[in-house]
Amino acid sequence: MFTGIIQTVGQVIDKKHKSGDLRFVVKTNFSQPEKIRLGDSIAMDGVCLTVTEIEEDQVALDVSVETVNKTTVSHWQIGSQLNLEPAMTLADQLGGHLVSGHVDAKGTCVAREVSARSEIFEFQIPVELMKFVVTKGSITINGVSLTVNSIKDNILSVNLVPHTMTHTNLGDLKINDEVNIEVDTIARYVEKMLQPHKKPA
Repeated sequence: MFTGIIQTVGQVIDKKHKSGDLRFVVKTNFSQPEKIRLGDSIAMDGVCLTVTEIEEDQVALDVSVETVNKTTVSHWQIGSQLNLEPAMTLADQLGGHLVSGHVDAKGTCVAREVSARSEIFEFQIPVELMKFVVTKGSITINGVSLTVNSIKDNILSVNLVPHTMTHTNLGDLKINDEVNIEVDTIARYVEKMLQPHKKPA
């Protein structure tokens, strides 16, 4: 599990195709890279990946075809900037919300507008995910825990404060860029529990 509070922005330094899968090497830039161990989970742009090799502050990770198809991983190239967060421990402060690192779908940045010192971003997400999204609820975009400002059809808006703009890769987004979307885990369970009680339309 993760919190959606990004600790650092890493860089892809190697990418290889291996029997249909992908293998990446990422320079983590963690302040204490010695704490990362083989088999640890790291959320990279919101995708939970397992560390398979370590060399100083560089880690290797294998990515399956399933993950490649459902996330923005296929867009990662050497030099790509990734939002990184190691798995939380029971001693960590839950500054964001509970994030699984299991991306639900890809969304698209459709607008961004300056608002005082912040910026308002709009993202279009698949219609089937909208039942999990509520105003002032939580959503994870590229691994970042954010609060939903408003919703119109299947477009949601979020406000990015200066800290988020400078300490994540969201400030680099351009219109039509794809992002990884993970809906609130609690909302997903609530929806499932309510299914048997819903009346047919």
